[in-house]
Amino acid sequence: MSQIYYLEQENEVDLFTHAAKLNLPMLIKGPTGCGKTRFIEYMGQQLNRDVYTVVCHDDLSTADLVGRYLIDENGTYWQDGPLTEAVRNGGICYLDEIIEARKDTTVVLHSLADYRRVLPIDKTGETIEAHKDFMLVVSYNPGYQSMLKGMKPSTKQRFISLSFEYPHAEEEEAIVIKESGIDSETAKKLVKIVNELRQLKESEIHEDVSTRLLVYTAKLIKEGFPPKEACRHAIVESLTDDDETIAVLEQLVSLHFDTDI
Repeated sequence: MSQIYYLEQENEVDLFTHAAKLNLPMLIKGPTGCGKTRFIEYMGQQLNRDVYTVVCHDDLSTADLVGRYLIDENGTYWQDGPLTEAVRNGGICYLDEIIEARKDTTVVLHSLADYRRVLPIDKTGETIEAHKDFMLVVSYNPGYQSMLKGMKPSTKQRFISLSFEYPHAEEEEAIVIKESGIDSETAKKLVKIVNELRQLKESEIHEDVSTRLLVYTAKLIKEGFPPKEACRHAIVESLTDDDETIAVLEQLVSLHFDTDI
């Protein structure tokens, strides 16, 4: 894998490095597309640890994390899940959007996220002591949190926490330039557009524009796609399906790119 680019915002690299050294589990909070997953992958490279990523959802079961018995021509055998692989061999197990997982699934994390650092596997009768290089990391978007979907205090208080936000304008420009190869002037325009969109409150937009979408837009423009069309397809229509809102957002884009869509 090529070296992952990541632009540090504050003290997150130092904090993560210390947490890994001390075997402390980490909870990362932040909006969609702000760089949480990129950061974890970057830290995996920096610490020379494999990253086992699990995208959580309503149907995620304990077996999906821990493992299950399977059958082949030789009979029944046990297959470790990603969590168990990381516990056995060392590595970072990253559970993305942890609040989307069922509560009965996340309970399995409790014994790994405290002083015990063990993973009991009921189906095999094993209790696995975590490898010295095992680290548990979970994340979620606080903007989606609700009374029905939120981390239980008994789970949340087992982690040290790190909050992410979208980068400051100058930093976001640097990220866009590095990731897409776009020129500085265009990067500045794109960042201005998304920051104006992020300020919109009374609209049909329910999410902020992610840095990820910003990079997609810049890549299209870099390859010769018309800037306003790139903004429409990679930003505007990714944010809303409402025709009136789309028209308003396109007008905002036109203030920065004055060629017709």
